[in-house]
Amino acid sequence: MSLEVSEGDLIVRREGAAGVIRLNRPKAINALTLEMTRDMDRALDAFEADPAVALILLEGGGERGLCAGGDIRGLYDSAREKGDLGPVFWREEYILDDRIARFPKPYVAYMDGLVMGGGTGLAAHGSHRVVNDRTKVGMPEVGIGFFPDVGGTWLLSRAPGEVGTYFGLTGQTMTGADAIYTGFADFYVPASKWLDLRAALIALPQGTDAARVTDTIRGFGETPQPGIAERHRAQIDKLFGHDSMEAIVAALQPDDSEFARATLKALNEKSPTSLKVALRLLRAARASNSLQECLAREYRAALQVFDSAEFIEGVRAAIIDKDRQPKWNPARIEDVTPEIVARYFAPRPGDQLVFPS
Repeated sequence: MSLEVSEGDLIVRREGAAGVIRLNRPKAINALTLEMTRDMDRALDAFEADPAVALILLEGGGERGLCAGGDIRGLYDSAREKGDLGPVFWREEYILDDRIARFPKPYVAYMDGLVMGGGTGLAAHGSHRVVNDRTKVGMPEVGIGFFPDVGGTWLLSRAPGEVGTYFGLTGQTMTGADAIYTGFADFYVPASKWLDLRAALIALPQGTDAARVTDTIRGFGETPQPGIAERHRAQIDKLFGHDSMEAIVAALQPDDSEFARATLKALNEKSPTSLKVALRLLRAARASNSLQECLAREYRAALQVFDSAEFIEGVRAAIIDKDRQPKWNPARIEDVTPEIVARYFAPRPGDQLVFPS
């Protein structure tokens, strides 16, 4: 693959010792397509093999963010037409996410602005994850009849206490400080310092190791003010330390604090089925030993999502008609039976992910 691609949805070039990958759909906040996933995998092939490349630098084009997630509109259209985009896209996306987590060279992700859904898969599995004062990280999938995927259940389940459960079920966005506290990021560098840091990273010599990349980023880093997760940690642990949605809601209802009221309101807007599936995935991830195990479980569940009316209805309400009034079925948490949830975990043809060694 050429190391100099100047047009298209993915810009790939070598700058100094850095292999730069820039997501380039700024009007769509760099939403990820199947073609971009494939091009990124090819770029990593070239950069991994090139001894002149010491590190990867992932960034987003435009001013609004690194990546708003997967191309949900395309997935919606395919789901309505009973197509296969979902199974194909998620398979290749999840395998790419695992590759990023295991990439042998330092992988620096600049998590500027919006970093949502699939964007977290491209960034939060990297070795060096940089956030700033503009960062908004989120896994809001339960609001469209889905669940945190791209290895999100692995990341969320390893956050302190029940913080990951809170973010995974409410879909609330994390600030840069929240992302570091939750384990989605490593360094806080104000946006005003990014160009200088970027120049310093590009100027690093060939053969630079991960420790030197770390030291370089730390030289520009600051300590942010605590975010909502750290400030409300004790309350979050108390409210979300349960293994059923019914118990979580029951803990929230008598709590008259502003935080609890806002949290309950957020949950009431989500797909009841998605909430129960997401919670079960999060609890299973907590007992898992690897990212790959979680990705495989997420993929099996995603195949059911693609066949689900919940996903189509959720995307319709949020993105197509934008009426923000989804009609979930079942409409109440207590009406989501164990049999409904079990469909997302049952083996089905073609549900295996094969990760390259």
